[in-house]
Amino acid sequence: MPSNVAVLSGGISLEREVSLRSGSRVADALADRGHEVTRLDVDGELVRVLERGGFDAAVLTLHGSAGEDGTVQALLELVGLPYTGPDVLASSLAWNKPIAQGLYRRAGLQVPRGVTLTQQAFREMGAVAVVDRVADALGLPVVVKPATGGSSLGLTIVHDAAALPQAIVGAFSYADAVLLEQFIAGTEVAVAVLDGRALPAVEIQPKEGAYDFAARYTAGATEFHAPARLDDAAARACAEAAVGAYAAIGARHISRADLIVDDRGTPWVLELDTCPGLTDTSLVPLAAEADGIAFGELCETLLGLALASGRHHTSTTG
Repeated sequence: MPSNVAVLSGGISLEREVSLRSGSRVADALADRGHEVTRLDVDGELVRVLERGGFDAAVLTLHGSAGEDGTVQALLELVGLPYTGPDVLASSLAWNKPIAQGLYRRAGLQVPRGVTLTQQAFREMGAVAVVDRVADALGLPVVVKPATGGSSLGLTIVHDAAALPQAIVGAFSYADAVLLEQFIAGTEVAVAVLDGRALPAVEIQPKEGAYDFAARYTAGATEFHAPARLDDAAARACAEAAVGAYAAIGARHISRADLIVDDRGTPWVLELDTCPGLTDTSLVPLAAEADGIAFGELCETLLGLALASGRHHTSTTG
């Protein structure tokens, strides 16, 4: 049955352009399947438009702050509109990488050792003392990244302790806290979880350097293998880790776990994306395709999950 759908994208985050690309692709796919689709940019008019739009559900294609930290989710719950993806609490937990990693570790998943530094602590404790302690505790190389955020914005892999202060300061331009993390060597994979079920792992092989923002969204900069070139045991372990992380934060509908598989086949959970990209270079559509799910069917499934969650909410509160 056709629905009246709001596709939310854009906003003011650093990932605005990627979000617009995801939104455009999803809107076209749902319109092709007979739904009435309105694309909405996240701006000051959003609440009024949502309240008078007569929408059945919102499909979220927002990346970065507001869209992934639980803010928009809370707004949609206030106006009583069902939406795709994890709820307010799960979104806010996953957005804060150090807190989320604590939950994954508590759930028995392998997580790199790490240290979180706020800007204030970095200034007051002294940069030199911090750098020395981090290098001793975590070894080199060290991964430096903002404690919140996505798409590898602000991420640096530091091989020389002397370069740590500059990397830390650079990451502070994206967030008020920085996560310094043990570097895990291995194969980088992403595992999407759709309604509690892991899709085939996607192997990520940047042609040059790390899988950073440019490598992620520049066509041809990275090779992807879907399914990943893992043996059966490692593939199963990745699926279990991704589902375990999804459960640990209480996710629903869709998530994407970013993992490193070491040379023993052990997956290490780096982070969970609760509003993963749906562009033509994004990983979730690749994983779905490897599972035999066409893009339009994926969008239809997510919309159906949102509508079902809305009916469940109504039945439990009405």
